[in-house]
Order: sequence, then C-alpha cells, then structure tokens
Amino acid sequence: MSDFTEEEKQILTYLRESASRGQEYFRARNIAESVELSSKQVGVRLAKLAEKAEDVTIEKWGRSRSTTWRVERA
Repeated sequence: MSDFTEEEKQILTYLRESASRGQEYFRARNIAESVELSSKQVGVRLAKLAEKAEDVTIEKWGRSRSTTWRVERA
C-alpha cells in the first residue's frame, strides 16, 4: 500500500470498512465528511483509486446531482 497517498489510504480504509458486507453505494460528499476532505478531493481520488486498488472494485455508477460510486470488496 506504499503506492498510495495518505488521503487515498484514508479513503480506502473507509471504503473497506463500509463495504465489508459486499457492495455499497457512496457519494463523494458522504465519504468526505468522514475523512475530512472536500467532496471534490474525494471524487478525484476515487477515480484514481478505481484504477489502482486491488482489494476493492470502485465503479462510477451514476450521475444525478452528484456522482454515485459503487464499491465492492474483492
């Protein structure tokens, strides 16, 4: 996990704990409140983590007023 920034590690930890029972859906603003980042910072990092993370699958799911992210433990 040395290839990840501290912010990315915080987000991954949050996602792993929250999606421990399978798949979950998240909005960046909800994650941002928990990891003390802005929703924009979280959204940018989620897109990068979708490519880098191996133990969770992160998929941009839908867009209404804000993007929803589907996260599933691998």
